[in-house]
Amino acid sequence: MATSSKIPKRISTALINALSAGVVPRVGLDHIAVGREREMQVLLQDLDNIAGGGAGFRFVIGRYGAGKSFTLQLVRNHAMEKGFVVADADITPERRLAGGNGAGVATYRELMKNLSTKSRPDGGALSTILERWIAGIQTQVVQESGKKPADEGFDDLVEDKIREVTKDVADLVNGFEFANVIIAYWNGYRTDNDARKEAALRWLRGEFATKTEAKAALGVRVIIDDENWYDYVKLFARFVWDIGYKGLLVMLDEVIHLYKISTSVSRQNNYDKLLAMFNDAMQGRVTYLGLLIGGTPQFLEDPRRGLYSDPAWQRRTSQSRFASKAGLQEANGPVIRLEPLTRDEILTLLDRLVQVHMTHYSLKQSLTKAELEEFLHVIVSRLGAEALLTPGEIVRDFMSVLNILHQNPQMTLRQLIQSTNFQPAKPLDAQVDEDSEYAEFTV
Repeated sequence: MATSSKIPKRISTALINALSAGVVPRVGLDHIAVGREREMQVLLQDLDNIAGGGAGFRFVIGRYGAGKSFTLQLVRNHAMEKGFVVADADITPERRLAGGNGAGVATYRELMKNLSTKSRPDGGALSTILERWIAGIQTQVVQESGKKPADEGFDDLVEDKIREVTKDVADLVNGFEFANVIIAYWNGYRTDNDARKEAALRWLRGEFATKTEAKAALGVRVIIDDENWYDYVKLFARFVWDIGYKGLLVMLDEVIHLYKISTSVSRQNNYDKLLAMFNDAMQGRVTYLGLLIGGTPQFLEDPRRGLYSDPAWQRRTSQSRFASKAGLQEANGPVIRLEPLTRDEILTLLDRLVQVHMTHYSLKQSLTKAELEEFLHVIVSRLGAEALLTPGEIVRDFMSVLNILHQNPQMTLRQLIQSTNFQPAKPLDAQVDEDSEYAEFTV
């Protein structure tokens, strides 16, 4: 881990703002990552397998605040550093895997909006990917032919190489129209036709509402919709590998919203779509694509409405009896269960948060290990069972403490945490019935 003194102000600002608000930061996670070494080793091995032409599918399962989103973001950052294209989206009542009225394609659009690379880590990387690819081909043509971009025949040589790549994609399911749209983007690039380039980008982002509109703009007879959006995710994975990336990593978080779908038929349709995605990856029917799904134990294991309500899913995701009896996690299993951090790991996390806070505000005085232990003891004693603690609950409380102490330098940590005004958040499990469909939520 990089030392706190080397944290740029931009990174420390993002960390403090996000953690104080109780959300996972997009950047700087390596500065505060604690534990999860075993889980990260498994997930990073998946990236190597995907880059080698394979596919991956993992559930990252944990209670709210246990570190699901943090783990996904950590993998996301590692993937971009390794040369992957990454897309992520949260499932919501409006964004699902299957369903009419645009619920499926809405998820695809969110993925395309959040499409990121190492050079564009904040999303919106689709046009950058295409422009970088075309520029690379132009450089290759210059080196191989000796021609310059202004020379006659140069653009024809570039188009020949572009068609070589698109031919590979065109041979796949639904690939012909996809390839034609890529060629349309190149033609717009070649002729400085911004309207044609934008039409191609709109099609690739799934923004055309009707086939008639797409045909008028691009001459293609197909659009990306609720039924076929995942086919185009698979095509895009192959395409980005063809143009020089390691593959495509797709992350879907908050899948508890699939569990919350009230209509059993609609809920099952979404589970079936997820199962098709799982089978594609596990059976080798897709290449250069990784899928990470963030969910809660309830989403996975509830026998009435969770994945376990489907025998096909229960057979694929239930923990091996050998591993469960020995208290072990099977590395090659599809489910990664996030276990609680140890007390020592939590103390290390608190110390790293102190270092980030001190660096950001150029503070000289730190909290001692004894003070951190006292804070943790108070949290545990007020919340009850230590096993119910999650990093998310602790971090937000601790960031609040650090901010208050910074704004009130005359106050000590002991004075603050012993005051009647300091009431840490209660653990989720202590507040609600575990059998309730709202068991993972607090107000």
